[in-house]
Amino acid sequence: MSNIFAARTLSVSIDCPPDQVYGFVSNPENFPRWATAFCRSIRKADSGWIVEMPQGQVNVRFVPRNTMGVMDHFVTPAPGVEIYVPMRIVANGSGSEVIFTLFRMPGMTDEEFTADAGMVERDLETLKKVMEAVGE
Repeated sequence: MSNIFAARTLSVSIDCPPDQVYGFVSNPENFPRWATAFCRSIRKADSGWIVEMPQGQVNVRFVPRNTMGVMDHFVTPAPGVEIYVPMRIVANGSGSEVIFTLFRMPGMTDEEFTADAGMVERDLETLKKVMEAVGE
């Protein structure tokens, strides 16, 4: 029998073209500029990227750059543990919609899941501010 996790899909509308948002978000070196709740710093490694988080280091690998706005990534907080993080940048009129799905991991309390969702929402709002400031 398969496991089905609770999920929350969070999004933000950004007044900036999707190719510009995707170009920024798909460059992992920009993560510390907008994903501030999760990323203190990031550096390239043989297997992908190493992100310094408040809880310590994690490995992250991203799907290849593409023309569909797919920014899915996989976070490995410990050997043998991989967390799938779906993320999309799609057109919303002349701007963009950034869509992020957060899964509730086994053992996560309601409070932890709510806190993670709050951090994702803050990061999406930071991304909105960064991207809209570029267009000014």
